[in-house]
Amino acid sequence: MRHRKDGFKLGRLTQHRWALFRNLLVALFRHERITTTEAKAKAVRGLAEHMVTLAKRENLHARRQVLSMMPDAAVVGTLFDTIAARFSDRNGGYTRIIKLGPRPGDNAPMVLLELVDRPEDGKERKAGGAEKKEKPPKAEAKGKKKEKAKAAAASA
Repeated sequence: MRHRKDGFKLGRLTQHRWALFRNLLVALFRHERITTTEAKAKAVRGLAEHMVTLAKRENLHARRQVLSMMPDAAVVGTLFDTIAARFSDRNGGYTRIIKLGPRPGDNAPMVLLELVDRPEDGKERKAGGAEKKEKPPKAEAKGKKKEKAKAAAASA
């Protein structure tokens, strides 16, 4: 029984574990989606939710609390400016975990930890929703290849 044994140790010393959590948080809020093991994702999910909740307060004390956990000032600025604004009407559940399957090397269960209201394409987030260019139909491309092959055979 695991009575009164909450938390995830992940086989690491305390300082190493907190450094891992900080790095995962910075990567999550920088890229808004990270691939990691299931145990690490479940361990850092609560911290990520707490950072977004602090960012929604938008005061100096909350910013200093987030900075003490995530030492990257640029990522903290992004969290307070854009991510907190996206979650202003949501009362929790800012992240989702999507199972990806086992890792090839050691068969560890891998997951995708991402923010819920994340834009689908990274280009849309940076370019402000630029439209995608349409590709020509593949049937026409195949027809051109056949014509080139026939022309090469006729000239030879």
